[in-house]
Amino acid sequence: MIWHTVGMKKPTRVPKPYPSDVSDEEWSFVVPYLTLCRLNSPQREHDLRKVFNALRWLVRSGAHWRMMPHDFPPWPTVYQQTRRWMRAGCFEALVYDLRVLLRKYTGRNAQPSAMILDSRTIQSTPESGARAGYDGAKRRKGSKVHAAVDTLGNLLALHVTPADEQDRAQVEQLAKAVQELTGDSVELAYVDQGYTGDTPKQAAKAQGIHLEVVKHTEAKRGFVLLPRRWVGLSEFSCVWHNMMFIRSMYVTQDEDCHGGSDAAADTSSTA
Repeated sequence: MIWHTVGMKKPTRVPKPYPSDVSDEEWSFVVPYLTLCRLNSPQREHDLRKVFNALRWLVRSGAHWRMMPHDFPPWPTVYQQTRRWMRAGCFEALVYDLRVLLRKYTGRNAQPSAMILDSRTIQSTPESGARAGYDGAKRRKGSKVHAAVDTLGNLLALHVTPADEQDRAQVEQLAKAVQELTGDSVELAYVDQGYTGDTPKQAAKAQGIHLEVVKHTEAKRGFVLLPRRWVGLSEFSCVWHNMMFIRSMYVTQDEDCHGGSDAAADTSSTA
């Protein structure tokens, strides 16, 4: 019966989707933000959705660029397109509009009047370079992510420093970024005891924000859930599922490319 297969083409294998792949509903929402030129543009050699899926896989898995599976577009193409998206502010616009939609869906105003400031230290890797510092309180060397979220846990602003930088020293930059983003709508910021002192209080006040420190109970024993601050912690727990952030491997111009750079990526085909 072997003769029956002579001259027959081997059936094309349909790639199995990855858990990180974007759904049809998600793609219909994000594609307007990611389309910097026509989807049928002559210079486009790779499907834009496949490029975005490749980026999602990379962020979720925490793998190196060159370890990207072969059923995705070539890694230089994905890297180059990611740089275009970042330079164009695509992700910022996407997060902004999504936050407004989520707030309106819950009956809130489009712009928040209160926020939560918090930080999380992330273990360093060789790719962290000079950015890594030692957090004595956490006994961990790496980077520190400082975040501002609204009371629903939606991201407002993000700032990354070496782990030895103090939380209170970042209040001015975060408060300024939040007010620019929201049109000076934020009036109150909930923080933990790492933000105590007159300097952070005055830095927030200069931006029209009152800093309210949520203190631990005097007789704390075991885990105590602090009011309001748990919202910020929930935001970090969501980010914690993405291995790229856990390993402190942010998508920046020259990091984690093993010799790759914008110049190298520009030699690849356009996504």
